[in-house]
Amino acid sequence: MKELSAEYIAQLNALIDQKDAQGVSQMIADRHPADIAEIVSDLKAPEALFILQQLDDETAADVLVELDEDQRGDLLELMPNEEIADKIEQMDADDAVDVIQELDEEDREEVISHIDDVEQAGDIVDLLQYGEDTAGGYMSTEMVVVNENMSMPDCIKAMREQAEDMDEIYNIYVVDDDNRLKGIFPLKTTITNPSASRIKHVMEPDPISVKTDTPIEDVALDFEKYDLVAMPVVDSIGRLVGRITVDDIIDLVREQSERDYQLASGISTDIETDDNIFRQVRARLPWLLIGLAGGILNARILGGSEENLLSVLPGIAFFIPLIGGTGGNVGTQSSAIVVQGLANGSLELQQSGKHMLKELGFALIIAVVISAMIYAYNSVFPSDSDRATITSLAVSISLFCVIMFASLFGAMVPIILEKLKIDPALATGPFIQVTNDIVGMSIYMAVSTWLIGALPKMLW
Repeated sequence: MKELSAEYIAQLNALIDQKDAQGVSQMIADRHPADIAEIVSDLKAPEALFILQQLDDETAADVLVELDEDQRGDLLELMPNEEIADKIEQMDADDAVDVIQELDEEDREEVISHIDDVEQAGDIVDLLQYGEDTAGGYMSTEMVVVNENMSMPDCIKAMREQAEDMDEIYNIYVVDDDNRLKGIFPLKTTITNPSASRIKHVMEPDPISVKTDTPIEDVALDFEKYDLVAMPVVDSIGRLVGRITVDDIIDLVREQSERDYQLASGISTDIETDDNIFRQVRARLPWLLIGLAGGILNARILGGSEENLLSVLPGIAFFIPLIGGTGGNVGTQSSAIVVQGLANGSLELQQSGKHMLKELGFALIIAVVISAMIYAYNSVFPSDSDRATITSLAVSISLFCVIMFASLFGAMVPIILEKLKIDPALATGPFIQVTNDIVGMSIYMAVSTWLIGALPKMLW
């Protein structure tokens, strides 16, 4: 594979500026579609379309599949529906659906009407009925299928006929006369059992499969659990309707990881580094404004306590960042563990009570250790020599309470969001941080005020 050097990119850009179709065609002729997609992704839509027009329909289709949704959408807006249909005819049905779904309803119908292959158009229409985040929405209808009553010679003949237009073949799927999935027939079996009288005698029965309405996240967990490279998809009565391959799952996991990371960072919508400033502002500003509101509320809490608290115990002001930071860190850790468990299937909602008890034990140990350490520190290095005892107690007791709250709250919020069908990754970001800041400060002020009234001044 040739490297996409800066010199190569500069030369290609110069040819694009000159509208040199022959020169561009020669430079990208031996490039892999993924490399061309990488080049196209750094160009404006009209320039990207110029490159796409120098490719044959099959290569152009592969490039469109490799592009992310936003870049592909910009290109599709510039392409006539007839040209889009030509590219879609070169795609697998599941990839074609991904492209068509980015068009509005009117364009979608027109593009499908321009597809000459009636069977492929029918497959696309069938796939469009499934939800985007279900097994049906991710499956492909291209697969090799044989009947369980076929002899080995008939099976091999059928395999050859069906495999001509397929890129990858992982398994042969075996069905009965009603098209219900009965088993899989690994290619290895054609070598190890060449004289088998019937396919049903040598197939692997009862393969792992999913239904069309299974959430795609559950499908991904099954791929990981059973180390699969492909999985058959069946309808509600067990008829084989498609398959999902591992490359689709890899793309899903990558996209989900990026989305969760952005949610945890306080970014509300999917953005890329090359997105324009206004799109980035729309994605990043909402949580920053929520953080600002939290900061203002904290200031109000401190302002309301200033006259009767900070003036009496000025030393507690030094530990305000410690209270907020520790609560935020503990809460984020707890929520991250729960989010990870929900994502990989190691934590089920039915086990949430058991996990909360475990989190309570963890919080108790951590709270005791950290509050004891800060009390020891304040005893050796008092921040307020005149009121060292009450300041040390206020900080230590507050830290204990804040850690207990942050740990349990951080574990509980993702579980609640999961039950409400909201992405629990939202809980690992600014939401936990802002909440713990506000609650932590309220606890700190309340504990300090309570100690002032509860302890005689001679013990301060």
